[in-house]
This record gives sequence, structure tokens and C-alpha cells, in this order.
Amino acid sequence: MRMKHIFRTIICGSILFSAVSAWSAEFHGRSSSQILWFNSIFNDQKQVELAQLLRFSATKIDAENKFTLHGYGRISQDIRNGDGFESRLFYLYGDYTNLFDKLDIRIGRQFVNNAAGSALIDGGMVNLKNVGPIAFSLLGGRNVFFGIDRELAHGGDTVFGAAATLTGYPATDAEISYFIKRDQDGIARETIGAMFKQYLFKGLKLYGNTRFDTASETFEEVLIGAKYFASVDLVISAEWFKSYPTFDYTSIYSVFAVDRYLEGSVRADYTINDMFAVRGAYKRQDFGGDTSGDVYEIGLKVRPITNLMIDVAYDRRQGYAGDLNGATLDVLYDYTPKLQLAGGIAYDVYQKDSMTGDTTAQTYWLGTRYKLDKAMSFDLRVQDNVDVGHFEHDWSGRAVFNYDF
Repeated sequence: MRMKHIFRTIICGSILFSAVSAWSAEFHGRSSSQILWFNSIFNDQKQVELAQLLRFSATKIDAENKFTLHGYGRISQDIRNGDGFESRLFYLYGDYTNLFDKLDIRIGRQFVNNAAGSALIDGGMVNLKNVGPIAFSLLGGRNVFFGIDRELAHGGDTVFGAAATLTGYPATDAEISYFIKRDQDGIARETIGAMFKQYLFKGLKLYGNTRFDTASETFEEVLIGAKYFASVDLVISAEWFKSYPTFDYTSIYSVFAVDRYLEGSVRADYTINDMFAVRGAYKRQDFGGDTSGDVYEIGLKVRPITNLMIDVAYDRRQGYAGDLNGATLDVLYDYTPKLQLAGGIAYDVYQKDSMTGDTTAQTYWLGTRYKLDKAMSFDLRVQDNVDVGHFEHDWSGRAVFNYDF
């Protein structure tokens, strides 16, 4: 069945390519050839994968350039353990804009999102605009989701959504939306969502979004935030977030009791000059009952010379689920206009139980990027996670050749 879908995709792609070529369309995108090596979390075996990714956009297909094609997919082969050939089509859709100067139509596999929900679908989305201060959108199709090695969607998995969005006000964004998901057992999830964004006094942004589950009559998420641009160099932000986990109605997990989660945070980013920038943040976490935690973060970014950037960060967490002290060091160096070098260290000391001692976790990584020319580049990254799982040294990495067209 999988090969049938692959051949169908190849045939459709060939037909589309031939049709597009006849109109002398422009193709842009990236081809990425990769070698990845890592230890499997399922069997602790070393895996080596060969992967090919392709992302493209085709424009100027028609005389008015209203129709465009977009695609992104991946194929891979495990060459060490024989897990077999795998393929994933992330999106492949046609987009037609400004039909009668009122409609935008998108058909194919695509990611859709509104304040009430999001999904990857095989279907369509229609936007109605230029009909007043409110724009409308409808979306629907087959719900697509992936497992570890294959697509898991069934015939009854569908998604439908609708949204009304405020337009024509540059300083104000607002939306109210509806989202429903079905599976082979019936309605799996039904939510109503809303969002807003408001700019004030040329330096203040207020924003928020919420999602309401109709079956449990519960607000799944509520976010309210503010960001103040005090100057070009100083940005201060604050957020309040509430979450109450819900599950698909047809899932066994929907019968389990859960606790709500609250979080309040403040953050400041300040650029002192061309050489120094500092940042700091505080979070208060509330897991329900008498369980809470405090998180403190500070960071410093230094550019001693133009082509060298050093980023140092420290965070401390204390409270429910254990204490944590951690620090990171990342270095980025432009050795030449074509060669970039990078490396980093992460070191954490944590205590999960008062009856046990401290435990450490360490990560070391090195990376490089070399630009062969404007269209071709080579990336390499190697990482070692120390004392993770059954491994004293959990090595992983990737080598990538990118071609932009």
C-alpha cells in the first residue's frame, strides 16, 4: 500500500512538473542530502540513516502569477539495522490567490492552523476576503498524522474548521474560530478558540489566545501577555499562562484525572552596546495543590570581535519535581566568509529526590558550515551526551549537503 502511494505521488509530481515546465515557471527550493547517526531509544542499537529531503515552490505558472505549487518531503533508509525504506510527504499543495479579488484557495496536503486547533490535512482551505472588516476561512479534509515509521491515519480521520478574522486595522488583530476532529469512532475533539493582538503607543504590544473544549466545558489554554519596547535596546515582556490537559474523547486517556498548570513569567533583554547584551527571566510554576516551582534565568552575549559570538547562560530551578542548576556555553565563529565554526557545552546538576544525591548531565557539541558557493553548502554537527540511558557516551551527528535552486 505504501509503494502504491509513493508511485502515485511520483506520477502526479511528474505530470505537474511537465505542466509547469510548459509554462516556463520558476522553481525555487532546497535539496538536502543527509547522513545521520544516533543510538536508538528503543533497542540501544546504533543507527545510520541516509536521507533525502526536497522542498520546492513553483511560481509564475500562469500569466498573472496567481497559482503556485509548494511541496516538501523526505525519504530515508537505515543502512545499519535494516529497518527499511521510509517516506514522508509533509506537504504538497496548489495555492490560487485573488480569485475575483475575493477568494484564496489552497488544495492538497497542507498544514492548517487557527486559534481553535491545527492539523496536517489532505484537503482544502478557502479564505474569503475584501468583503468588509471581517475575513472568513473554511478548512477541511482527511486528518494526517505519523507514527515512528509510517502514516497512521485511517479512513474516518477528518478535520473541519472555520474562522472569522478582523482585517483592515494595522494595529489590531483578532480572530474567533471553530475546530472539530473526527476519527473512526466519532467526534474526537471539538474546540472554540480566540486570539487578539493590539499595538499601543508605538512601543507596547498586548496579546492573548484561548481555546475552549466543548465536551469538558473547560478552557484548555489561556495565554495573556504584554511586550514593551522601552527603547531600541531594551525589551520587557510578561506572560500569564494556564493549561488544563484534555485528550481526544475516544482515547482511553480521557478518563484519567489531570491537574491544571499555571505559569507566570517576566523577561528583560537589554543590548548594552555592539559588544555586550544581557537577558534575565523569572518563572513561577504552579502544578496544582501545594506543588510549585521557581525558575531563574540569566544570560550574557558577547562579541569581542565582529566575527565571534559567545553566549553564556545559567538557570536555576527549585521546588516541585526536584532542583536543577544548569549552564550553557555556545560559541559561533565566522572563520572566513565561507567557513563558519561553532561549538557548545551544556552542564546540569539536578536532584530529583531528597533521599538521593546530585546527578549530572552533560552535552558537548561541535559544528561547522562551509559555503561552496551561493547555491551549495555543507553542514556537519557531532554531539556527545554523557551518561544518558545505558550509554556512557551517547554519540550522534549529521552530515548534510544542501543545494539551493
